Amino acid sequence: MLIVQKYGGTSVGSIEKLRLVAKRALATQRAGNDVAVVVSAMSGETNRLLALSSEFRDGVDDREVDVIVSTGEQVTAGLLSLAIRKTGGDAKSFLGHQVKILTDSAHAKARIQSIDAAPLKGCFEEGKIAVIAGFQGQDSTGSITTLGRGGSDTTGVAIAAALGADHCEIYTDVDGIYTADPRIVPNARKIARISYEEMLDLASLGARVLQLRAVEFGMNYNVPIHVRSTFSDTEGTWVTHIKEDMEQVVVSGIAAVRDEAKITVRRVPDSPGSAYRLFQSLSDAGIVVDMIIQSQSKDGLTDMSFTVSKLDHKRCIEVLTESCSDLTAAGKAVVSDTPVAKLSVVGVGMRSHSGVAGKMFGILAEAGINLQLISTSEIKISVVVREDVVDDAIRALHEGFGLHLPVEA
Repeated sequence: MLIVQKYGGTSVGSIEKLRLVAKRALATQRAGNDVAVVVSAMSGETNRLLALSSEFRDGVDDREVDVIVSTGEQVTAGLLSLAIRKTGGDAKSFLGHQVKILTDSAHAKARIQSIDAAPLKGCFEEGKIAVIAGFQGQDSTGSITTLGRGGSDTTGVAIAAALGADHCEIYTDVDGIYTADPRIVPNARKIARISYEEMLDLASLGARVLQLRAVEFGMNYNVPIHVRSTFSDTEGTWVTHIKEDMEQVVVSGIAAVRDEAKITVRRVPDSPGSAYRLFQSLSDAGIVVDMIIQSQSKDGLTDMSFTVSKLDHKRCIEVLTESCSDLTAAGKAVVSDTPVAKLSVVGVGMRSHSGVAGKMFGILAEAGINLQLISTSEIKISVVVREDVVDDAIRALHEGFGLHLPVEA
């Protein structure tokens, strides 16, 4: 088999942990596998490098900042290669440009365009473990680029796709994906297997175990992803394409996005072009809009409500007031409610099971939790609630849907 292993910052955060990773990678190779290892910077190192660069540069989307922060992964790759050699194996480190991870030129948020896997295959032929610096690449001009926070996850799955690996193991400080955040729900259950689609939704909703773009790569290139603990040999969570038995589980998990703001623009003309005017002005200002709900029209006027990040709250109101004041009728046209949270239940089984929304709303009503906005998709139901009640809502839904109970085989 050909296996790609990715180790996060907490997994390589000290010399002792690097020794442990070296032993694990070498054991995987000695079991008869070709092994590529993708590493993050040591825990805290990226923040340290960003703090240094901030002495001279406020933003991170800068060529020179990418030059600085990419060194964290370079150090880890070299150290781990030495550790594998010290443990009795052989390894060779690779930086982004040496594997030819070609990206666009969007510094601090570059997207991978292609990977040349030939150097890694040559490494395997020499009987060595390939150790690749995650998070980094190179654009068409030869400049170093970085993939954004959590980008080493994306590097790992992308390398697995380029190599045609059997699977990609994502090693972290938790032992898998859970039905809810165990810090909020102590009896949350580890999920044995989850679909790419469900994982995409959970990752976008604040489940930070796996980076969103890594899941996209896995789904697009059919790379099974195994999320597991660096510090345990127990089975973790497999992220794969949907299989028939997955749809028997109606709700797979619950997640929430906090620090949101709800904006309502009142008495907007219910006519072609009104929504375009509102949301194009926000897009031009770089403000990302999430849930959008339009109320029923009355006397040719309607209300539009939507959510944005709390960080964009004030700017959003300013933009709407400046650019769209002619759209709204007299009175206080733009009102907001902050902080709020978006709470979602996710499950591919919703496609073939009815009554999930009714059950969800009934559970929340019994818990005394009011719903401000509601949005649905094929495999997700999302609601906006006050931020101070979201933990109670998560616990109520987890209990109500029986997510703490073992899944029947």
